[in-house]
Amino acid sequence: MICAVVLAAGLSRRMGAQKLLLPFGGKTVVAHIVDQIIGSAVDKVHVVVGHEGRRVSWELSDRPVSVVTNPDYKSGMLSSVRCGLTALSPECRAVLVALGDQPSVTSELIDRMVQSFAATQKQILVPLYDGRRGHPVLFSANYRDEILTQYDDMGLRGLLRAHPEEVFELSVSSSAVLSDMDCPEDYQRELALIEKKNAP
Repeated sequence: MICAVVLAAGLSRRMGAQKLLLPFGGKTVVAHIVDQIIGSAVDKVHVVVGHEGRRVSWELSDRPVSVVTNPDYKSGMLSSVRCGLTALSPECRAVLVALGDQPSVTSELIDRMVQSFAATQKQILVPLYDGRRGHPVLFSANYRDEILTQYDDMGLRGLLRAHPEEVFELSVSSSAVLSDMDCPEDYQRELALIEKKNAP
């Protein structure tokens, strides 16, 4: 079983509004990325909420996801990763950690990551665009306890640095793996991309 942990707990300080609930492609940002993951080869989806968690949870209430609340969301992204990992079932053999503010990531990209992960002997897969590593990140559930107890200062980057021999870099043709949304300019960029994609 492959499980996804979607990080949707952040404060959205630089956006000036709850960015996950902004309109995007006829939905909201968080609904769009969650639907892409649901439509992929991932078996189960967990969404970690924090800031305005009730609103984000309500937005996803009609979707087959498990919502996990991170009471310590202000402490940073790793706390949300850990909340998601704690909620995983024992049947989960691999974990996809995705950003809730990365709406240009597609089901097709996730499927390619899952297929490549199954084909490689490596335990960690990261997408690579133009020589830069991005998100989502896919890794063996064997690292669960390690992430729960280590890397306080570096987050998942610490996992990659600790196990460089286990990292498979999957070259992708889309810059979406590098493009999250922190400020209004980022949001306008993502809107322009989806409008161009949906244009007749």
